[in-house]
Formats: sequence, C-alpha cells, structure tokens
Amino acid sequence: MTTAVADTHAAHDDHGPAKGIGRWLFTTNHKDIGTMYLIFSLTMFFIGGTMALIIRSELAQPGLQFVHPEFFNSMTTMHALIMVFGAVMPAFVGLANWMLPLQIGAPDMALPRMNNWSFWILPVAFGILLSTLLMPGGGPASGWTMYPPLVLQTGDAFPFLIFSVHLMGISSIMGAINIIVTIINMRTPDMSLIRMPMFVWTWLITAYLLLAVMPVLAGAVTMLLTDQFFGTSFFLAAGGGDPVMFQHIFWFFGHPEVYIMILPAFGVVSEILPTFSRKPLFGHDSMVYATASIAFLSFIVWAHHMFTVGMPLSGQMFFMFATMLIAVPTGVKVFNWVSTMWRGAMTFETPMLFALAFVFLFTIGGFSGLMLAIVPADVQYHDSYFVVAHFHYVLVPGSVFALMAAAYYWLPKWTGHMYNERAGKLHFWLSTIFVNLTFFPMHFLGLAGMPRRIPDYSTQFADFNLIASIGAIGFGMSQLVFLYVLLTCKKGAPATAEVWDNPKGLEWTVPSPAPYHTFDVPPPVDRTVAFPKDND
Repeated sequence: MTTAVADTHAAHDDHGPAKGIGRWLFTTNHKDIGTMYLIFSLTMFFIGGTMALIIRSELAQPGLQFVHPEFFNSMTTMHALIMVFGAVMPAFVGLANWMLPLQIGAPDMALPRMNNWSFWILPVAFGILLSTLLMPGGGPASGWTMYPPLVLQTGDAFPFLIFSVHLMGISSIMGAINIIVTIINMRTPDMSLIRMPMFVWTWLITAYLLLAVMPVLAGAVTMLLTDQFFGTSFFLAAGGGDPVMFQHIFWFFGHPEVYIMILPAFGVVSEILPTFSRKPLFGHDSMVYATASIAFLSFIVWAHHMFTVGMPLSGQMFFMFATMLIAVPTGVKVFNWVSTMWRGAMTFETPMLFALAFVFLFTIGGFSGLMLAIVPADVQYHDSYFVVAHFHYVLVPGSVFALMAAAYYWLPKWTGHMYNERAGKLHFWLSTIFVNLTFFPMHFLGLAGMPRRIPDYSTQFADFNLIASIGAIGFGMSQLVFLYVLLTCKKGAPATAEVWDNPKGLEWTVPSPAPYHTFDVPPPVDRTVAFPKDND
C-alpha cells in the first residue's frame, strides 16, 4: 500500500508549490496553510510568553519593581488573549489542517480558498490587538473576560479590542466549517465515522463547539460596543442593565472554549500513547462517546465561574453537580489511556514523554477543578491564585504539552528528517520541572488568600511568588531548546514513511516528508489500522 501511494505522489512532482512569497499569500494547500498556522501560533506563544515573564518579574518580590500597575493589568489581559486565541487555538487548527486530510485519506480540505482566508485574518486581528499597547490610555486592562463596567473604561483601544475579537471569531468559524465539511464529505469510502482516528473525532466535536459558541462571544462584545458608543444599557446598571448578564453570556462561550482548547489535545494523546505502547487504543468507541459527553456537558456548567455573584441556592446546586458530572467522561478517558499503556511494550521517545506528562499533570488540574466545583469551597478559592494554578495546570501541561507532543510526533512526517532526540528530551525535562515549579506554588498562594491580577502583595506571599517567578523564567528559557530543535530538524537523519515502530493510521502510509499533493485516489483502509475491535 505504501508503494502504491508513493507512486501516485511521484506522478505529481510536476505541479508542486509556487515559488516566492506568492506561495504563502495565495496558497490553498492544506499543508502550507497548516504550516503557516503553526508558525504563527509559535510566534504568538513567544510574544504571550514574554508578557508572562513581565508579569512574573514584577511579582518576584513585594513592591513595584519594573512596571506601572496599569501596564501590569494590560499584560495580564493581553497575555491571556494572545495565549488563548493566538497560540493554543491556531496551533490546533494548524495540526488539523496538516493532519486531518492525511488521516482520513482526503486530497485537501473541502473549502481551500476559505481556508486561506481563515488564516490570513489572524495576523491582521493580532496586529490590531498588539497595536492597542501604543494607543492613548494603553491596551485593554480588564482581564481576558472583558467584564463591564471595567472594560468600558479602556480608552482609545476599546473599539480595536472588540474588532480584533470579532476577526478572531470569524477565523475560528470559517475554520470550523471547513473541518466539519472535510471530515463528513471527504473521508475515504472505507472509513466509517466510528472508525475515524481519535484526533479526527476530537476535532469534529471541537468544530461543532466552535460553531455554537463563537457567535455568542460576538454577540456579547457587540453589546459592549453598543453600550459604549450607541447609548444602549445592556450591562450598565445606571441605565437599567445588568453587568452580571455579561458574565452569563461570556461564560456560556467561555466554558466550551476551555474544551475547544483541550479536546484536540485529548485526540493527540490518544494517537501517541498507542504508538509508543505498541497496543491499540483501549476503548476507542467509549473514548468517542466520552468526548461527545464532555462537549455536551460543557454547555450546562458555565455558571460555576460565577458562584459568588449571588445566584440562588438552586442554581448553585445545579451548576455544582453538573460540573462534577464532567469528571465522569474525563475519568473514562484517563482510565483508557492508562489501560492502553498497561502491559504495553512502552518506549519513551520525546512525544511519549510529553504525552505521559500530559496525562499526569492534566489530572492534577482536573482534581483542582473538582475542588473549585464545590460551592462553599469555591467562595474561598474564587479570584485567588488557586484558580490561576488550576487553569494553568489544565492549559500548559494540558494543551501546550499536547501541542509539543504533536510537534515531535509528526515533525519527521512534515520535514522528512528526525529531530534531535537528545535535545527533545532536554526540552521535556526542563519544561516539566519548571512548569511545576511555576504553577504548583500558586495553589498554596491561593489557599493563603492571595488574590489574582494584582501587581503588589504583602510579604507573607513573598517566598512562593519568588519560586513561581524563578520557575516561569526557567520555563520560558526552556522553550529556546524547542526552538533549536525546530530550526535544526532538517539536519537529522532521513525519516522513513512510518517514522516510528509500526504506527497505525493513513498518515504513515505516505512518504516522509509528505508530498505536496496526497491521495488523489481515495486510499484503502487496512483493517488493522488503529481500530482494536477489528483485531478481535
């Protein structure tokens, strides 16, 4: 099968990519667009990370050291917006662009011109967002949640913030439509829905989440805009509006958004663990149902972010129990991952190390999430550094580690060369040590009562803040090793088509690097590919 596919690609060497800058501006090739998404997200990762280092440098000691409080608040807001909408989400969309057609046997994405547009909107959106730092009054400083009335005091940057958020949403909706149409309509005929790889399944469900909630965010920020400039009072108490209503609307978007950033990570880990355990994924079908259950439940738990706003007891009880219910399908996933590794012939290449760290550290984030779900406890934890510790354990060792695992896993397929394994493992160990040094002390800071989003604090919090700041600087410097791996990967040994030891999936049937055009003819799906029930 590999030979047949390779012969098909050889026949298409005559219509490869265009030359020069035009290739990247006008390309409709899913691999080019995926590469641009990944490079863009890596750039945003370093920009957002630099902002995080400014935050942690200021917090290393009590007192005001380096920046004014107003700029500090801008850094916390911009760091979150850039990491969520500029680093994590585009990185997963880049993986989807690169890998989904290869995994389902499609020649390209279904809507290639729209694919080009969905990418090129992003640099414009983030150019606008970053430009707000140079405007009178400075950048947005209201937190990424943009709560009124604070966000309405932003200054000249306010309409630019709203416009950039709209552009990010448009890009996400276009990308989601493209992914859904591609998966539903362009799978190779041999591949039924239930037989799709887990990365494809998690992205299909994620795309539906994006379609459902991005318009909600657009509506919320548009109401902010009209409150500011057109005399409405949706959220202004003086005009009869309700600022808490914004919180409800925002978190109806915001909680599914959390799963938009983690479900594709589940898919990545579900691809990597079976490969390096030399076993099929345990409970493939139950993983699909668990993913769909998590997506559904994410729509009915939004107000657990709002336990302190004065909602009725019945509302508190409902959102507490609904939030706890999410632990059940998530526990199914963790159980299946551990069962996949159980008695497997495991090896510990860099992708496997990042995937293992994901399982362990993401579970810690899940446990602290359960603590936050308990109403009387959350009243104490709310808006403290315990919350900061919780969501960073979910997003950094969760989403970001999964992205790094995916990069190491598929990099040889993308470049045709093996990366530097020793440098990759150095990157892993440095990242894992420093990520825990950064965020674990924040649990204790929160339990001791330190509020979030403050540039100064009393001396009782000094020791743990210093440890966290040292960890943050170490984690930031560790990513330079990742950059070194990426920049030197072309110097490695040539990669085979399979790359790893007998991986399962259609992407491993094409040569490495993957040719510019693949699968002009739908490939047959080997009955042993990644589907445990076919091996009975």
